[in-house]
Amino acid sequence: MTNASCKVGRYPDIEIDVLLDDRVIDLVSEGVDLSLRMGELTDSAAIVRRIASGRRSVLATPAFLARAGTPLAPADLAIHEAIVYSQLGASWTFRRKGTEASVAVRGRVRLSAVEGIRAAVLADMGLTVNSDWMFAPELESGVVRRVLEDWELPRVDLWAVFPTGRLASAKARAFADYVESIVAQ
Repeated sequence: MTNASCKVGRYPDIEIDVLLDDRVIDLVSEGVDLSLRMGELTDSAAIVRRIASGRRSVLATPAFLARAGTPLAPADLAIHEAIVYSQLGASWTFRRKGTEASVAVRGRVRLSAVEGIRAAVLADMGLTVNSDWMFAPELESGVVRRVLEDWELPRVDLWAVFPTGRLASAKARAFADYVESIVAQ
């Protein structure tokens, strides 16, 4: 994401209580007005709105790549230290010009939250597959680099998920609109 500031004066009465958790929760029982979820949705009864679709890349710091070498093909990832997002798994599938290549990666670091993946990459612990949104400032500044750019990974969707059984509040819809405007930049 780009460095966008929230227009505090625009919504002075809205308070935001953020729960950071990559697991799927019951929005009604947790009292949550809006959930932002990435990837495929498994709850077909949920009220959802896709707010963005984004690129995923193999990402690493220049320091890690200087130490471990830069992979030139997906198969090269098998010998690199990967930071594995447990919800994505340790098998990554790439496409290029009608060709598909899957590789099983190995990694000593497996995490269940994307914030942990981000921290591990920035600590030069390995390379990962993640959304470009998660590393937008670092990609722009060069702190993190994309590798295997001539290969495509499946895109990732970002969804606004609202509790079933009740209308989405105006503040939840406004926040979803705000997030959508940020990722569109």
